[in-house]
Amino acid sequence: MRKSTVHFTVLPAISLLAAALSACGRDRAEAKARITPEYDKTTGRLQLLKYDSDGDGNGFSRASDGTEDAWSYLGPDGLVSRIEISTQRNGKVSRVEHYQQGRLASAEEDTDGDGRIDKWETYDGDRLASVAFDTTHRGGPDRRLIYGADGAARLEVDEKGDGHFAAAATGNTRR
Repeated sequence: MRKSTVHFTVLPAISLLAAALSACGRDRAEAKARITPEYDKTTGRLQLLKYDSDGDGNGFSRASDGTEDAWSYLGPDGLVSRIEISTQRNGKVSRVEHYQQGRLASAEEDTDGDGRIDKWETYDGDRLASVAFDTTHRGGPDRRLIYGADGAARLEVDEKGDGHFAAAATGNTRR
């Protein structure tokens, strides 16, 4: 089940509010529970309407300061299956975490804000198993750190961009 949080930039606020109310049906109490207005702190003008399509209130503030910056989604088993995070706290999702049986299994992130994923993490139980990076902006990882259960780490490189990683050359290259 996909829960959607829709962000409306308020131009004609009345028509957007009417659309959100009609999406909730005729029950205004239900609509009020699903729609959260945000106001400009300086002018007091309405800036944003957030609409929680199923009214479950799964948006939350990771800093516990009232600024909604993450949204959780339940899987068929009733456990959290995914959390979308706005790392810049601007409402734009830049990190998605995937959970299996209540544990973090993987995550992908847009670390530079260009709208493209450039970091991938995988987990083995509660341990970070690998982190891959797109340092060349090709759209896929070209560097990968693999972490062993004993704490050892190794760097792998995909020179050609074909998905085949090999151990990075080691040694001192200074002359």
